[in-house]
Amino acid sequence: MVSSHASPSPRPGPAEPVGPGGPDGKGSRPNAAFRQLRGALSPAEFAAAVRRAAREIGEQVSCDARYIGRVESGEIRCPNYAYERVFRHMFPGREPQDMGFVPREVVRGRGVRGVRGGNRTGQPEESKEKESDVLRRAFMTGGTAAAVAAASLGAAVPAAPAPRGPRRAGEAEASAVEQAVRRIRLLDDRHGGDGLYRRSTRPLRIAYELLDADTRRRSVAERLQSGAGELALSVGWLAHDSGRFADARSHYAEALATARVAGDAALEAHAFCNAAFLARDAGRPREAVRAAQAAQGAAKGLASPRLLSLLALREAGGWSGLGDRAACEAALLRARTLFGRGPGDADPEWMSFFGEAELEGLEAQCRSALGDWARAAEHARRAVVLQDPHFARNIALFTTQLAGDLARGGAPEEAAAAGERALDLLAEVRSTRIRTMLAATARLLGRHGGEPSVAGFLERHAAERKAAG
Repeated sequence: MVSSHASPSPRPGPAEPVGPGGPDGKGSRPNAAFRQLRGALSPAEFAAAVRRAAREIGEQVSCDARYIGRVESGEIRCPNYAYERVFRHMFPGREPQDMGFVPREVVRGRGVRGVRGGNRTGQPEESKEKESDVLRRAFMTGGTAAAVAAASLGAAVPAAPAPRGPRRAGEAEASAVEQAVRRIRLLDDRHGGDGLYRRSTRPLRIAYELLDADTRRRSVAERLQSGAGELALSVGWLAHDSGRFADARSHYAEALATARVAGDAALEAHAFCNAAFLARDAGRPREAVRAAQAAQGAAKGLASPRLLSLLALREAGGWSGLGDRAACEAALLRARTLFGRGPGDADPEWMSFFGEAELEGLEAQCRSALGDWARAAEHARRAVVLQDPHFARNIALFTTQLAGDLARGGAPEEAAAAGERALDLLAEVRSTRIRTMLAATARLLGRHGGEPSVAGFLERHAAERKAAG
């Protein structure tokens, strides 16, 4: 079981209690046992493994790199019941104490006695970490946090309208914005941007209204700025994927402005990364190169080779659009070298999609733009095989990329077969960008309509386009 989620590690013995109120009663003690379980995975990659494990047993946890960091630092001394079930599933035979956690009765005992055990908010860890429960309570109590949560989740329960005029923002509002970002990304990974974009604009509007709210703590203000910027990028990506390029450009510019005001280099790098991708897709390759280079400049101090690898691939995409083979090859080589340095603790949470499959898929797109159809198809095929099943939209994307490369490379029957698989995947994925790519492949295969396998794909594609209106 462990091998499918995290790097295997020796079974640790029972750990001493960690966190505030440990043996000396002072400060937090890092959870070395849990850190050992993470192995060579970055916090973001390990968090993704936790979410996958949760889905396998029917749990839903909003685990991210920040949560993993809080556990490893000893700030979270005991997981809630949902996380405990997931960790037991990931590491069979280990008890929570084997993973470095304090017995639940110890945490509860401190809470009953009124001691504020354990985190920066002064709330017990168990209740603080039940993010889904926080959101459910927000639906019932109304207010700004409820509006963000309900809008981002598409909840059937109507939230009270956000209060107008001066207001205060605290941990609940910051958490709701962060949860909105995670929820939107999760839905996009599974279903694509079409149908999600319009629903996502409401939490974005509320998030930016919160930036004018009274915040008593600097940490909350910083989380709101970062969260609003990341939400703008997520909403912009939904617009991008659904073919609304002008809207996407506006949202990316909004996020970039937020990053500049906040002095947030990580957010700035992310904004330029998305802007580079959009410029490439919109037929502005030189702008794509400039944006990717600006992103690399912003990311230099972030100590994340994986982020720099992705940004080099964004630059390569721009050079390929310009037809500059030498510059594209140099950027691709740089991307692979950086990728080979492995994941790191500083890798951004939003990069959970960026693994070997994405590396292969983006190189396939570059090779395709340069007219290297056979090499492009080879990389696209690898991307499909390597992709995590959770990223259904990306499997559809790379399968469609493969179909197009095969069609252009003179393999119509193979292209039609890949096109059929893409149509199967698009039953669950709604992405104007992918459907536009597949339509281009169908036009290329039109001249081979006399071949039965090709004719079958063309007929099905035409029928489904007509049904979609």
